[in-house]
Amino acid sequence: MTLQKISHFFTKIVLIQLRTNFLHIVLSAIFLTVGTSALWAQETPKSVTVPPGKKETKKPVVTKTENDSLKPGDTLALAVDTVKRSKSALDAEVHRVAKDYEELNQETQELTLYNEAELYYKDIELKAGIIKMNYKKNEVYAGRIKDSLGNYSQMPYFKQGANVVEADSIHFNTVSKKARVWNSRTDQGEFRVKGEITKKENDSVYFIKGARFTTSKNIEDPEYYFYTDKIKLVPNKKVVVGFTNMVIADVPTPLALPFAFFPMTDEAESGFIVPTFGENNRQGYFLQNGGYYFALSDYYDLTVLGDYFTNGSYGLRFQSSYAKRYKFSGNVNLRFENNVQSERGFPDYARSRQYNIQWSHNQDAKANPNSRFSASVNLGSSQFYRQSQNLANIGASLNNTLQSSVSYSKTFQTVPQINFSLSATHSQNTNTEVINMTLPTLQASVDRIFPFAPADAPKKGFIKNLNLQYNLRGENRITTTDSLFFKPEMFRDARSGLQHSIPLSTNFKVFKYFSVSTGTNYQETWVMNTVQRYYNTNTNEAETRDVKGFDSFRTYNFSSSIGTTIYGTFNFGEDKKVQAIRHVVRPAVSYSYTPAFDQYWDTYQTDAAGNYREYTRFENGLFSAPGNNYSNNIGLSVNNTFEAKVRNDDETAEEPKKVMLLNNLNLSTTYNIAADSLAWSPLRVTAGTNLLNQKMNINFGTTLDPYAIDNNGNRIERFNIDNGGSLFRMTSANFTVNYSVSSKDGKTGKGKDGDSQTARNGGREDDLFGTAVDLSDRRQSMFDEDEDAEEEDKSGGTFYNAKLPWDLRFAYSLTYSNSNRQSKITGNSIMVSGNIDLTPRWKMGFSSGYDFVQKGVTFTQLRFERDLLSWRMDFNWVPFGDNTYWGFFIGIKSSVLSDIKYDKRQVPDRVIGN
Repeated sequence: MTLQKISHFFTKIVLIQLRTNFLHIVLSAIFLTVGTSALWAQETPKSVTVPPGKKETKKPVVTKTENDSLKPGDTLALAVDTVKRSKSALDAEVHRVAKDYEELNQETQELTLYNEAELYYKDIELKAGIIKMNYKKNEVYAGRIKDSLGNYSQMPYFKQGANVVEADSIHFNTVSKKARVWNSRTDQGEFRVKGEITKKENDSVYFIKGARFTTSKNIEDPEYYFYTDKIKLVPNKKVVVGFTNMVIADVPTPLALPFAFFPMTDEAESGFIVPTFGENNRQGYFLQNGGYYFALSDYYDLTVLGDYFTNGSYGLRFQSSYAKRYKFSGNVNLRFENNVQSERGFPDYARSRQYNIQWSHNQDAKANPNSRFSASVNLGSSQFYRQSQNLANIGASLNNTLQSSVSYSKTFQTVPQINFSLSATHSQNTNTEVINMTLPTLQASVDRIFPFAPADAPKKGFIKNLNLQYNLRGENRITTTDSLFFKPEMFRDARSGLQHSIPLSTNFKVFKYFSVSTGTNYQETWVMNTVQRYYNTNTNEAETRDVKGFDSFRTYNFSSSIGTTIYGTFNFGEDKKVQAIRHVVRPAVSYSYTPAFDQYWDTYQTDAAGNYREYTRFENGLFSAPGNNYSNNIGLSVNNTFEAKVRNDDETAEEPKKVMLLNNLNLSTTYNIAADSLAWSPLRVTAGTNLLNQKMNINFGTTLDPYAIDNNGNRIERFNIDNGGSLFRMTSANFTVNYSVSSKDGKTGKGKDGDSQTARNGGREDDLFGTAVDLSDRRQSMFDEDEDAEEEDKSGGTFYNAKLPWDLRFAYSLTYSNSNRQSKITGNSIMVSGNIDLTPRWKMGFSSGYDFVQKGVTFTQLRFERDLLSWRMDFNWVPFGDNTYWGFFIGIKSSVLSDIKYDKRQVPDRVIGN
């Protein structure tokens, strides 16, 4: 039978069936349309197999979930109005892609995708070497395939929502959401989890058997991991594990837990902070930096830390950070320590209480352009940084000044503009323990007013440039000591006052090249405290009495200056290396006049002999007291700069290079016309330059006195040259050199961030006095974070690094004093610090110096750090001196496992005063 006859035979059968059972054919058509065409809308009505070696065009396939309806023009549609359609097995579109072939088996209702297979269904994204989907059982299988060498490749990648799982094979049900995964790999927060068999119970619960979890970036070969037989995992919420053993470098350790719970959330969670155990010579064993972290909200938090020593010493710290995007940010740090030295009954027994308050607040510039609030507070006990048991910061302990400022400022956009500010300041000398505070300081000013110049016209000439301002400053100043701080006595001697000033000034040019500026300033001062001096006949002594009440005085002065700029060029020829030198001179002459305000001065008897002395009742006031001697000074100054034009060795450059030889060479002095003697003030000479491609900064300064001195060191009315000496007598001089360089393409080494805790505590921003150690968080590196840290390893896998990044800082200071013919070098020291990467993960740093006057080594610190990928290890050592210290730390970098650490240190022996 030929193929044509067979086709004719089947056609007759179909026609007979259509005549006899038309309704049956319509129902069959509807069933087939719903059961197959609705499932697979692509033109793949039967099983199609493409051999693995044959390429097929990659086309996405869409499976529709809604029942297809017949076209309006189809006559069959009239017979099925009352027929109920069967429901699709899938309830969403299925998109599929395969590189080699796609096979759809209608009999088993199974779809197979081979090589670079991709399947997208609802929120499920699946990629693998081979994917099989049985839409009758609602099951999907994904696995690897072998490449031409027989190795498995194209590991399944499964993503549902925000959860991602990589595995060797995956089998899951699209309806019940249950799944079984072999050798799964998934990330949960900072954790990376790998399990032998994973059972997905539903969207929110996973059970894993034979699992290991770590924070290492390499889940296949981690440097450490925790192994457990079973895990219950709730994605983005928690991990609950059974018996867990810690494994380091594939070697099991004795460290184990019977069970453990780990919160897994992107949001901050409250929890305990494990303390560090140690000991020191004077206070015994201790538990330090233990406490609790409170995740109060998305905008602020609170950390409570405490220390306890077996001899009775203890400490408390409260740390809080807050922030609101586009508004403000800040942090608060409150610290208190009760330090006990030795034991009661021993001769070296001592006790002290120290505290420190730090507050930093910054307002976003875009929050309110016309008003701003800021705070930078650092106040407390003067000996806190020297006696604290929780600091290792030599820069802070050597600092002798603590300063604070809290201010609010506002600008009123009026015409003229008005500026207003209210602030509270604090300055504390930790050596003398004297504290000066202003609570508060009020400042207001009205912008410059040009009464004789139109608003839209240029301001030229004496009259049009004439302008005036109004400034107001008010203070309530308190001077107290450390022992009386925050006590009622500190407010008893507070002094208050206001000062008004109206400056009137103008500037203009004369003879085309000379700039002239002149002005006068009127001040009126109001005070609430004055003094009265008198002779007490009962005690035969002069006494001073404070007078409370309003009083005022008024002063004024006049000043003027004229200056010009002179340019000079010395040409040597374009064929020379140095083609020219340019010299810029800026001479200036100034004049100032201040009359005597002797109406505010009185006399009082000083002793029984009837001797009298002048005084003003406004002395020791907030603002400078009125003078009783008029001054009539002429000031002379000359500023010089030298710049060279050097031939550029780069042939492509069209212009020669400009090199600064001297940034400045300044000379200044004054002559008092009204003085009866010693009219000339000492001549001050300063100079500075940058060398070695701006990496070395050199500054020099000296004071030259034209007058001689007597045997007591007092200046006399005789020039030094007339007294057998030189034209000038050098009374002091200073010389400093700073040099900073690194290996990074000639870039200079950078110091610490100015907003770091080191700088806020009073330490240097560089590490010439060593790097500060934050004992409360040792996960932070002692070295600057390197922006190139993630670049390719140049060592080629060897121990030695072909390229050794390094930086070096060098500082030298020399001070000379000869105010009384002592001709003595009072300061002569050198300081050096540097860091070097010995290998890609080994860093070493040092800070040291030598004092040539004291003949001894200055503060010396050695730093070693090893990057252990997920871990960090460091050793910090101060080998000698009053601040001897060593500390060893090894711990996990991740904040989730920050309590897994070993921290051992020997802090310096603090000398505690009673």
